[in-house]
Amino acid sequence: MVWKALTDGFADALKRVELWDPGRLAKLELAVPREAGHGDWTTNLALLLAREAGRPPRALAQSLSAAFPLDPALFSSVEVAGPGFINFRYSAAFLDRLPAVIARAGDRFGEADHAGGSRMLVEYVSANPTGPLNVVSARAAAVGAALVRLLNATGHHAEGEFYVNDAGNQADLLGESMAARFAERVGIPRPVPENGYRGEYVRDLAATLPETDARAALDRPEGGHWFRDRALDRVLEWQRRDLAEYGAEFSRWFRESELHASGAVAATLAELEGRGMVYRARQPEAWSGDRPPAPEDADAGLEPATFLRTARFGDDLDRVIVKSNGAPTYLLPDIAYHRDKHGRGFRHAIDLWGPDHHGYVPRMKAALQALGLEPDFLEVLIVQQVNLMSGGAPVKMSKRAGEFVSLRDLMDDIGSDCAKFFFLMRSTNAHLDFDLDLARRQNDENPAYYVQYAHARIASILRFASERGLEPADGDASHGAAEEIALIRKLAAFPEVVRGAAFAREPHRVPAYLLETAAAFHRFYHACRVVSDDVARSRARLRLAEAARIVLRNGLALMGVSAPERMSRATESVT
Repeated sequence: MVWKALTDGFADALKRVELWDPGRLAKLELAVPREAGHGDWTTNLALLLAREAGRPPRALAQSLSAAFPLDPALFSSVEVAGPGFINFRYSAAFLDRLPAVIARAGDRFGEADHAGGSRMLVEYVSANPTGPLNVVSARAAAVGAALVRLLNATGHHAEGEFYVNDAGNQADLLGESMAARFAERVGIPRPVPENGYRGEYVRDLAATLPETDARAALDRPEGGHWFRDRALDRVLEWQRRDLAEYGAEFSRWFRESELHASGAVAATLAELEGRGMVYRARQPEAWSGDRPPAPEDADAGLEPATFLRTARFGDDLDRVIVKSNGAPTYLLPDIAYHRDKHGRGFRHAIDLWGPDHHGYVPRMKAALQALGLEPDFLEVLIVQQVNLMSGGAPVKMSKRAGEFVSLRDLMDDIGSDCAKFFFLMRSTNAHLDFDLDLARRQNDENPAYYVQYAHARIASILRFASERGLEPADGDASHGAAEEIALIRKLAAFPEVVRGAAFAREPHRVPAYLLETAAAFHRFYHACRVVSDDVARSRARLRLAEAARIVLRNGLALMGVSAPERMSRATESVT
């Protein structure tokens, strides 16, 4: 693969110029330039190493380029540009060979073992099991599932996990709300709790309850637990069903209640105590006189509480993990959960959290270091807010959800393919204005349909040729038209797009690339007649078209989006 050839080549070049050091090679940054004039690959390695090498950047770039073992079957030239960039250009032989290489690789084109099987756990969505999933959860599901696929495509052993917060006050409120709606159903006065759940879906939940058992539970002091457990089970069933239909897969649904029942929370506290990381106090040692306590620390000034020394590891103050009444704060079971992840052999945990969790990141990282975990064990991606827009105005209300548009609403409206494509087009840490009107269009203005139609068009071309006895060329084939070369160069970039998207945790690179690839294919299609009387040329161009189809299909698969072989007449305006 090209990335490995470049990495190995620079290792040799550093040795030849007597600058070899693994740390220096680790600074190598390779990129595919956006402008063809800058070559097919570029690196700023000479600029990064110039100071410690004691050489001017451009002079060092010239030395490295001269020492690079250039393979003519891969590159035609290596050039120094600007203040010290090193640019590489593919050879004609490589470009002519690539479509056949892609065809042989098939579904595996774009995959490579960059990580050596490093185990990673991606926890995503993890919405409270108190109602239908909202659009932020839908965005997190698209991103998390795509990230798992990207990591596995790049040599990681990645799994997805959903953490069910079923042990807190919100679960109790859901149970009480469901009890109130059941009481309403049978004519018994019982108000919904002040902070309870009032969406229409709670009535739907209550309607599923067997009347005899539910009436008996209403009369028991501990009956709220009966309603809570059944409400949680039904909401989780909804969430599982919707996420499965959406294409988000989880190796495990991990319930917080399991942590408490297994004794893992108490064991985590004991381990922190054994490491000397906790203390009892009315006021934490890290508080300054003008700094108020965090909300979960509010009772610390009344009776002694148990604090964790998170300030020692970069948090702005120590945190309460057990309140003065003996109840754990939400931080302690979260620590226990990540301790469990580490204990299962995962080297790295990636958590996708909602937009209101920015402040929780440093304390969680500090808490895990207090537990003795590696500083880089936890990585957090913040999934920012989604604003659904239609007719230039926000869309806010779902009748059944009560306060928000749900994932189910979105799938019923525009379909899961389109929803995922739109969610993945923008960086996860950026707010997203989701244009529902655009998503509903089935023409070239809709980016999801534009890419899918390119794949369907290629499938149609291949069927048309096959019916006339023409099949793609068996091996390497020459390509001379500018549009052919431009398309091949774009296809060559796909493995690096996959690698970069995985390691930068930026799935949005994939749809951006697919849109460019679809455009490159359409330019090729309109400029170059694929099936003609020239059999050799037709077969060469069919091979290129097939390679483009494979890349589009593989890219869409990483996003969890289908690659249709046929599309409706509504898309015939795509050009």
